[in-house]
This record gives sequence, structure tokens and C-alpha cells, in this order.
Amino acid sequence: MPASHRDRLDVDLPHLLAVARGDAPADLVVRGGRVANVFTGEVLDADVAVAGGRIAAVGPGLDGAEIFDAGGGLLVPGLLDAHVHVESALVTPAQIARAVVPRGVTTLVTDPHEIANVCGLAGIRFMLADAARVPLSVLVNASSCVPASPLATSGATLEAADLARLLGEPDVLGLAEVMNFPGVVGGDPALLAKLAAFRGRPLDGHAPGLAGRRLDAYAATGISSDHESTSAEEAREKLRRGLAVFLRQATNARNLLDLLPAVDRWTERRICLCTDDRVPGDLLDEGSIDHLVRMAVGAGVEPMAALRMATLNTAEHFGLADRGAVAPGRRADLVLVRDLAGFRAEAVWIGGELVARDGEALFAAAGAADDAAVRDTVRLPPGIDFRIPAAGGTVRAIGLVRDQLVTEHLTLPARLEGGLAVADPARDLAKIVVVERHGRSGGVGRGFVRGLGLARGALAGTFAHDHHNLVAIGVDDRSMETAARAVAETGGGLAAADGERLLARLPLPIGGLMSDRPIEEVRRDLDRLLAAAHDLGSPLHDPFMAMSFLTLEVIPSLKLTDRGLVDVERFELVPLFV
Repeated sequence: MPASHRDRLDVDLPHLLAVARGDAPADLVVRGGRVANVFTGEVLDADVAVAGGRIAAVGPGLDGAEIFDAGGGLLVPGLLDAHVHVESALVTPAQIARAVVPRGVTTLVTDPHEIANVCGLAGIRFMLADAARVPLSVLVNASSCVPASPLATSGATLEAADLARLLGEPDVLGLAEVMNFPGVVGGDPALLAKLAAFRGRPLDGHAPGLAGRRLDAYAATGISSDHESTSAEEAREKLRRGLAVFLRQATNARNLLDLLPAVDRWTERRICLCTDDRVPGDLLDEGSIDHLVRMAVGAGVEPMAALRMATLNTAEHFGLADRGAVAPGRRADLVLVRDLAGFRAEAVWIGGELVARDGEALFAAAGAADDAAVRDTVRLPPGIDFRIPAAGGTVRAIGLVRDQLVTEHLTLPARLEGGLAVADPARDLAKIVVVERHGRSGGVGRGFVRGLGLARGALAGTFAHDHHNLVAIGVDDRSMETAARAVAETGGGLAAADGERLLARLPLPIGGLMSDRPIEEVRRDLDRLLAAAHDLGSPLHDPFMAMSFLTLEVIPSLKLTDRGLVDVERFELVPLFV
């Protein structure tokens, strides 16, 4: 299989034209259905002829060597995910393909900055190589924030010159989400150099809560999108600045319904859909972009508008003129559904090849990508001290906000015992510790978090946005130590413990982020982990995903890294004790 998802369909233009004129039979004709035209908003009775993996003709009475009977169904373009971190599914690109392609998703625009923050360029190249094993188009935006900020320690650092080495990769589109928005607004030379290196290509944004003159400055750099709005008014302000707005429905950040009031006849063509971070259970049970289409239509969005936000809008935003519509010359990335409101894929074609039928993938992840460069990445300092010596009676605490990435900056009375500040489960106040695990500094950050709901025990993991150091949250030090040790023993992963008893564990040996097993097996292990976390008291949909974002120091308001507590509004470290 050729290396590039964008170039793998070599166009035999004379043959394509012959089929289009009717002078030669098509390779494939999907007959007896209707076609959703995303340009005009019409639904037309038409056949679709395919030649060399591209659409040659759309109309009545087409003939070909192979006929597929659509049975009156609706043929729509393959869905595009405008922004996704594959690593958040805890599996490799080849495995996520088996989950999303049967749902009708044919293209992912991904930012592999999770693995890049651990392994640098080697991590990005691993993702590209693994994606080449399957028909799903996995197109990469080069990770701009490795690390996300100077306030955390990552396993790698990528400067503008490093990222520029990716410009020759055919599946690299542009620059991924520029998360250090205070640095951009302030004119940080290193960030401006990255933007300059990718000038003329898509520049993705990440600007939660940014408004007014600071938003003007951010948009003035040429950054052209944002997926971090949490209200319709915030989305509208960004739309007014010319940014495309991506509506997100992730596992932990569920913003789609809140943002739909920003969709109208003027704004719709500037809006795309994205999943950002979704775990295996949500992908396999709810779906991917197909789930967002159903949600949007169910909430009152006109069905063809919802389809455009999932197809044509994203394709045009990223300059992918070869997909996003059922039209001559475009890739034959097609999905057969009964209707847009229900959006259930009965058949999926990528490049004219039938790759899924009735919810089942018709391909396997043949071969194996070389993953030697992305293993053995957990290098913890010897011995971890989870204790917090009391240095006052009042502490700053992270206030978890359910279904959002933003947090509250709380000031609470500390619970003191024997000269130590300790967790207070009666007030839903747990201890949180972040340990540098890349072998670079050995730093340990300590703090408190309210809102996870733990009544006993602890959770730990090496999936902690975006530095991916080891994070542990618990109500007693012994449980935290047990969970942390269990994670380290498997080269990274997730674990739940109660005292010295390990309740459940999910090994993630690839970068401490991804499993090398099938997505169905990963889902089963994650379900056991979630059941253990719920048994420990947490009411959250996915406490591990919520935990992973408590360390992301570029999303307001208060976060914890290996360097300590970060006041994101001030963009500086602040002491735990007030």
C-alpha cells in the first residue's frame, strides 16, 4: 500500500474521462439509491460510478463491471474528523480505524502531540507508519506544542527546525493546535518561528476563553481554527474574527449542544465537527463523527447542514479538494445510510474499495509498525514521596468541572494531621501528585482536587495531557503508591488501587499511552478500570480521562504539573499554601 493517504490514488485521467463520458464501463457502480449533494442541499435519485478509486459520474443509468445495489439508501460523503488525538483511544491508528471506519469515518485530521511529547519526531513517524497499514486516511498536523508550555517537563522538545523536517511528509497537512495562547499573544519568538515555518498551510488554534484584543492578536498570526469554545457566544466571537469553529463532543469535554446556537445560515459553512479525545467504549458504543451528526440533527440542526459540517466544511478548511462530497473527480469515499437523522452506516467505501459492511470492518491491520522507538518510556525517580508537609492552614485546590476541560481555582481550608496536609474525602477533596517520568528532572508536583468523588483508594496513569508524566489521585498515600507502582511495572498505563490491593490495570506500553492489543480487548480492560473507579466512589463518566486533563497547564484555571500548581490565567506557578 503506498505511503501517502493523499496521493495513494494515482489518477488514470484518460480512463476516468472515458467512464465519465460513458465510453467505458466503471469499475464500480452504486445503483438504486439517492445521493446527498452537499453543494446544493438536494437529495437526488442517482447512481454513482467509480473508476480508479475516484468518482467518475453521478446520475441515472450508469453501468459498470461491479454493481452494488443501494436498495433506496442514501449515499453521502465519507465523514471527516477535523481534530482528534488518536492516542486518547488508547490504541494505535490501525486499531482506531477498526472502530471508526464502520461508522462512516474515512478521514482523521490528527495531532499526535501525545506521543510527540513523549518520543518527539520518532513518535509522530510511528503514528504515520502505523496508519499506513489500513485504508483510513490519517492526516497529520505537526505538533506545535512539545512541550505545551515551559511550566511542565515533557519527554521531548520540538522547535521550529524540528517540525520543518515534517514538511516533506505527504500526509502532513499543517501545524497542529497552538496551545500556548499566552505565548502567541505575547509574541514568543519560538512560537512565531513555528507559525512562520508552516505559513501557507493550515494553522490550528487552541484558545479557551480568549476574547477581545487578545483574541485579535491570536487571529492576526494566521491561526485559522479553534475547538475550545464552551459557549455559543464565545464561538460567535471567534467566528467574527474569521476563525473556523470546531464543535467538539469528546469523552470528557462535551460541548456540542452548548455551541449549536452559534450555527445559523451565515455561520454554518465555517463550522466543522471533531471528537478530540474519545475512549474505546465511547467509540464502540456511541460512535465518532457519526454520533455528532445524530446529536446535531436531533437537536434541530437541518440535516444537510449537519452533514456539511462533517464533510465538505472540514475538507475545504484543510484544503482537501479531493474529498468531502459525492461529485466527479473526488475520492470515492462513500457511506450508505438510510437517513441522516439516524445515520447508521450500512456500507463504507474508501477510494472505491468496500471496507466496511453492516458495522463490521472488512480489513485487518496487516503487518506491524516498528514500535521499538516508542517503548520503555517510563523512567521514574527512585522512591516517590506522596506526603505534603503543612505550610499553612489554607490551600489552593483544583475544582473539577464535570464534562469540561476548564477547572475552578479554589481556596479551601486544609485538613491537617501530624504536620501533614492530607486528603479529606468527606469534602470530596483528594490528593493529586504528578511525577516526572521521562528521566529528565525527577520533579514532583503535589496538590489537591475536588470533584473526582473518590471515597477511598486511588487512581494513577501515565496518560496526562500533554506532558504525560505519571499522575496519581487518591485519598491515602498507600493506595496512591500501589496504583503508581502498578502503572510503572507495565511500561505505562492506568491503574486503580485500594490500599495495597490492585483493583484493575490497563497496560499501555507504547509511549505509556497506547496498547498494542485490539481495541475490543482494550475496551474490556478499561471497562474493568472504570468499574473499579466507580466502586471507589467516583460518579464521573470516565474518571481517568478527567484525571488526565487536570495536568494540562494551558487550559484555565488551575492545573498541576511536575513543576507545581499552575495559575493558567496568570500563566505562572503558584504555591499550594495560601
